[in-house]
Amino acid sequence: MTIDPMDQLGLVTREVRDQERQGRPARVVVASREYDTEIEDLWEAITSAERIPRWFLPITGELRLGGRYQLEGNAGGEIRTCVPPRQLAVTWEFGGGVTWLEVTLSPVDSARTRLELRHTAHIEDHWKKFGPGAVGIGWELGLYGLAQYFAGGGAAVDRAEAMAWMGSEAGKAFIRRSSDGWCEAAIAGGDAPDVARAQAARTTAAYTGEPAPADAG
Repeated sequence: MTIDPMDQLGLVTREVRDQERQGRPARVVVASREYDTEIEDLWEAITSAERIPRWFLPITGELRLGGRYQLEGNAGGEIRTCVPPRQLAVTWEFGGGVTWLEVTLSPVDSARTRLELRHTAHIEDHWKKFGPGAVGIGWELGLYGLAQYFAGGGAAVDRAEAMAWMGSEAGKAFIRRSSDGWCEAAIAGGDAPDVARAQAARTTAAYTGEPAPADAG
């Protein structure tokens, strides 16, 4: 079964929240959506070293409470919370910085599960420049990959095809729409509209490889 990536954008709920983390101001990017599978199956898909690469990235490490993981070419960190089949929390260590990722699963009914992802970061230079879309777009692409995986009956998503799609006009349209959505969520969360729009323009440019508007800096 094929799914329309643009339709998938409408299935994601986006929110940006304020929080204090380690005694410092932080912002939380929240993305949530539902999947047509039972909670135990969704839990295994997001925690199994065998299944994670089928929709996301190859992963190594000790995938247990207190263990460390490494995603190929991306972040690594420590598994801080693991409560099957409902809650997972890890540090997200990338480029010398540390942020925090939490995923909560809750059953909608016996065959449908809601996934809520929360990515928390201190308000530092990277956040000030790019805003919530920097991680929000990436996670929406990941959630879309997960939807493709389930729609394909558990067959692995072709990573080469996925990368080619991201560089296509269709992929760039997905990224722009996602970026717009995170801009709207930032404004709803209290950010000044002109600041949020400039951040979104920079983030869109970073993901698409296109120049940012001059007024976005």
